[in-house]
Amino acid sequence: MPNLVEIRDLHFGYGERPILSGLQMDFPRGKVVAVMGGSGSGKTTILRLIGGQLAPQRGSISVDGEPVRTNDTAALYRMRRKMGMLFQHGALFTDLTVFENVAFPLREHADLPEELIHDLVLMKLEAVGLRNAAELKPAEISGGMARRVALARAVALDPQLIMYDEPFAGLDPISMGVTANLIRRLNDALGSTSILVSHDVHESFMIADYVYFLSAGAIVAHGTPREMMDSTDPYVKQFVHAESDGPVPFHYPGKSLAEDLGLGGRP
Repeated sequence: MPNLVEIRDLHFGYGERPILSGLQMDFPRGKVVAVMGGSGSGKTTILRLIGGQLAPQRGSISVDGEPVRTNDTAALYRMRRKMGMLFQHGALFTDLTVFENVAFPLREHADLPEELIHDLVLMKLEAVGLRNAAELKPAEISGGMARRVALARAVALDPQLIMYDEPFAGLDPISMGVTANLIRRLNDALGSTSILVSHDVHESFMIADYVYFLSAGAIVAHGTPREMMDSTDPYVKQFVHAESDGPVPFHYPGKSLAEDLGLGGRP
């Protein structure tokens, strides 16, 4: 099976408010796939649906040929054993050391002797350049270093699927470049599939094999980074080149200011 994750005719919303509509997405094995779009376009919701935190209202999601079943706790737990997640801003446990943060998923999901856990954690920290920071707390390291610790934790179990929620948010340019290169290198070394949710064009295009663009909960364009850079689609062009004028409005949709002020249709 060439795709690790497949999404078919997916619909999801909160109450009467639709979030995602009719999504069709493929995430091939061994590839880095970026899911891009403006704030509120539904990017993070896709990760939550794949991870089983949310259930679709219609449509299907499969991981490694198996449907994501949110109503079967045991099956969902087994499926999550194949997944790694890097949360936005890292989400490290502040009271645990760097070492203990990376060891956490190994202790939670794998029945391994402490000696082996010790060696595995040091290997993961070595891969992200932070083996010598093992005994520090998250408050004692920089934001960029904390994101690398979170990355080491995400790959601790050598997952088939790694999901990244805005991994470049809040990082300086050097840390962004380091993190992007680590995502690509670790994906290739592990033979994993990576889903990269981001709005950072340069870093995402540098490492992604394929890109999906979302707007208002629907796929508006998809293709390789080069195809997206050369695209004449108004939405893609506005997003990629950071243009202020385009199909993405500045104002949240709804009534005009004139209507709110009781001025009717007058400007």
